[in-house]
Amino acid sequence: MKKLFAALAGALALISTAAVAQTPAWPQRQVTVIVPFTAGGTTDLFARIFTQAMQQKYNVPFVVENRAGAGGTVGAGAAARGPKDGYTLFVGTASTHAIAPYVYKQLSYDADRDFQPISLFATLPNMLVIANNIPARNFAEFVAYAKANPGKLNYGSSGIGASNHIPAEIISNLIGTPMTHIPFRSSNEIMNALVGGHIHLAFDNITFAWPQAQGGTVRAIAVTSAQRSPTAPDVPTIAETFPGFDIGTWHGLFAPTGLPRDVAEKIAADVKEIFSRPDVVARLKEIGAVASPNTPDAFTAFSRSERERYQRIVREARIEPQ
Repeated sequence: MKKLFAALAGALALISTAAVAQTPAWPQRQVTVIVPFTAGGTTDLFARIFTQAMQQKYNVPFVVENRAGAGGTVGAGAAARGPKDGYTLFVGTASTHAIAPYVYKQLSYDADRDFQPISLFATLPNMLVIANNIPARNFAEFVAYAKANPGKLNYGSSGIGASNHIPAEIISNLIGTPMTHIPFRSSNEIMNALVGGHIHLAFDNITFAWPQAQGGTVRAIAVTSAQRSPTAPDVPTIAETFPGFDIGTWHGLFAPTGLPRDVAEKIAADVKEIFSRPDVVARLKEIGAVASPNTPDAFTAFSRSERERYQRIVREARIEPQ
């Protein structure tokens, strides 16, 4: 009898080993990473840092697919409908996963139900930059100018509900002065329009706004984070005028819900390794971003807390659902 049990145990062990051997390790083929904004933008930058490092590590293609439109919701909808095997990933932002649920009546995805958070990439503030023909040298002067010219100023953003749209609406309400919203498809388009004098101001990602301000093509007035940015320490925060103002943004990696847990944890570990590299941390710091990799559980909790926070912010900004 003991021999029989031993034989059965050995057979079960062989079956178990065979089953494990038949489960292919991820990744075995091309991985597509959907970016919901155009190439060359901040979200695209983080995606390419990730994909280039992953391709070198695993020797399989990691391809960025840019699907821009509607403040990032077009790409998010496409990703939500993708396969759940780890071969379609998505770079989400505060715009797609914290703000959009409250500014769009009908989304093609549910930010909580349809996505598995994997890891944050980075956090960063937006920066208020104005055209050089606006006679304001600081935030107080800008507010005074806006109040003296009600309805005459316009601003650019990446679309309704984007993280660079919300701060402008809040400021407009705080100072009691309407401003016209002009949506674009990317930060590149926003900056080109601002430098060309086609719009008056923008609350864009510091990664794009600060280099332009340093070059003198636009004027940096303030940052939207609670604390001053180490990248631009002389630029004050809006919170120094309006205490409590804190509208930063973030970028992170998601997959369609249903991704196997072990794959999610494996990718999160890769993100942590990549975004902890000294050269990556230094590169992000130069452009005003803070590398912030975390675990799937931590990112899930963060995403939900951000939705709760932005639900309140959108309501206070009195943005009507589209």
